Order: sequence, then structure tokens, then C-alpha cells
Amino acid sequence: MELHIERDVLADQLALASRGVNVRGGGLFVLTGLHIQADGEGLVVTGTDLDLTVRTQLRTPVEREGASVVPARLLTDIVRSLPAGQVSVRVDGDEMQVSGSKTQFSVRTLPVADFPSLPQPAGEDVTVSASDLAEAFRQVVRAASSDEARPILTGVLLTARDDGLRLVATDSYRLALRDLRDAHVLDAGQQVLVPSRALEELGRMLNRSNEVTVRLGERDACFEISEEGQSVQLSCRLIAGDFPSYEALIPATHDNRLEIERAALLNGARRLRLLARDTNAPLRMELSTHSVELMVISTDVGSATEQIDATYQGDPATVAFNPDYLIEGLEAAGGDVVEIVRLDALKPAVLRSPGQSDFLYLLMPVRVS
Repeated sequence: MELHIERDVLADQLALASRGVNVRGGGLFVLTGLHIQADGEGLVVTGTDLDLTVRTQLRTPVEREGASVVPARLLTDIVRSLPAGQVSVRVDGDEMQVSGSKTQFSVRTLPVADFPSLPQPAGEDVTVSASDLAEAFRQVVRAASSDEARPILTGVLLTARDDGLRLVATDSYRLALRDLRDAHVLDAGQQVLVPSRALEELGRMLNRSNEVTVRLGERDACFEISEEGQSVQLSCRLIAGDFPSYEALIPATHDNRLEIERAALLNGARRLRLLARDTNAPLRMELSTHSVELMVISTDVGSATEQIDATYQGDPATVAFNPDYLIEGLEAAGGDVVEIVRLDALKPAVLRSPGQSDFLYLLMPVRVS
């Protein structure tokens, strides 16, 4: 195999495909490498851990066709380290030579035959707005669990609705829900559970195109982004199992309501979190008609308070939340103003932007004495 390519272009392809590489240890050693194929169609780079696969395709001249598997991190770091300009890549036997300007590296390759054959995901192609999908992922994926002992909660539920698509994620302490109108990617009544890791990686790629092609099969999902001369395809295995029922948690009515400037509450929570980050102390909110007082009390470190102007309807109350979860909800909501309803010491509160019904963030309170 032999080709000549601009360093920055090659580095971009390697970095993208590396997002699928096995970095968690265990499994096949060959999966720590990138599968690189050069043929008449150009350059194809694939990284996978068998649950998540990222494949990039680039139209570029190829001097000599062939395939190789090279340690992902080492090759990516080598290419990035080379001087700007054209890079030469050549494979002879079990060595890959990478050179640029007056620098040359020789790297031992991994057995190509050991790299698994990866079938193309099945399903019907549906095109949706990349920016809308990216915003939905930004809002929802953060609420998924990272605890692999509870695999169902590490996924994001995609459910078909009459007006489009609903995305839901929860780690049992908070829940994020976003409706995407006119995004008809599932059949009526269909729902799938997609690993949050896959959607998080996809979200980082969606700024490369205006549209993304979605293909959902029975056991896997595929997302493809195309731009001039190149494309990126991310595919993943779907999670099997039943997502917990959540509809009953969303209140139809509420006894109280707080309306507050989002930036003021967000910045105040970030400041007071400084005192809580090593102690897991909750962030208390004392609610009165025209203000909310934030408070963190740590017996080992100290205390902090901050008063913020707000509009509150309801009986005076004190509630407490995990500051990190509150901050993430405020970051997800967007807008200048947020409302928090059903502020109760025992029931989940609902955070959203006033007048926007397509997103909500459910947050469980923390009990305090």
C-alpha cells in the first residue's frame, strides 16, 4: 500500500476513526489498531470495539492498493507530529513507513487477518437536520448513566411520535426529554435504545454537515455524515431491554413555580459548588416571593450563600439538589429564563424554558435535615 496525502487531512481521518477504537482494555488486541484500506475508491479508515464502529471514507489518489492495521494512538500521534505539508504512507510486509519532510517513522503493523469483518448496518435511510440532532443530543445524553452495571440506563431511548421523534435518558437521579418535530426516523410505535456513548461521539461530528443520514435496524443503528469528497459513518449495537416507564413522573399540574434568569442561577450554582465538590454537600434553595437564596453547608469546609432575584409562586419552601445535576440541567435548557415547577422535598422538580414544550429536565431532590 502506498499513498501521498496532506498531513492535516490524514490526521483528521485518523482522529475520527480512533473514536471507535477499543481503549477500555480486554478483548482482541487488534482492536487497539486502525484498519486502513487504500484502493481505487480512495482511503478508508476504520476503528471499532465491536460495540461502536467509526469508518471514514476519503476520495484521494492511491499509488498502490492494500490494507493494514496499525496501532491507533501511535499512528495518530506520529502523523500529528510531522511538519505541515504532504505525508507519504507506505506498507511493505509487516511495517508501515510514514514520512514527511525530513522525518521518517517505521511502525510494526498488526495482523490484518485478525481484524474482524464488519457488516454494513441494515435499514431504510432517513435524512434529518444535523444541527437539530446535535442540539437534542447535547440536551439529553448528559442524563444517561455511565454505570455499565445498569446497561439499560446507559442508553438513550428513541421513540416514534406522531409529530416526530422523542429522545429520553435517565440515570435514575435526573431525566432529560427532548421532542424533535418532523424527524420521522422510526416507524409508528417503534422505539430503540441507543448507547449514549455512541450518540455523544456522534454529537461531536455533526458540525461537519447540514444533514445526517440515519439507518435503524433491528439490532444496530447507523449514522452517516457526508461532505465534499469524504464521509464519516458511525454504527453501534442497540441495547436490548426495556427502558423504565417515565411518563408518570412528569406532573400534569404543580403547586409552585419559580421563574429566574438562567445565567444568574447557573453562575451562582457554579460558585457555590466550589465548596461542595469535595464533600458532596447538596445545594439548598430557600424560596420566597421575590428571591431565591442558594446555600451550601459543609461541616468540614464551611458555608456559602448567594441571593438571586426571582419570581416565585407558592408557599415558602426549602429544597436541595445535587449541584452538578442542577448545573447540567441549566446548561441543557438554554434561553435567558428558566422555570422550575413542583419544587418539593420529596418529588422530582421539572426544569424547562418558559413557553418551550419540546424539552424538559426532571431532577430528584436531595433530602436534608
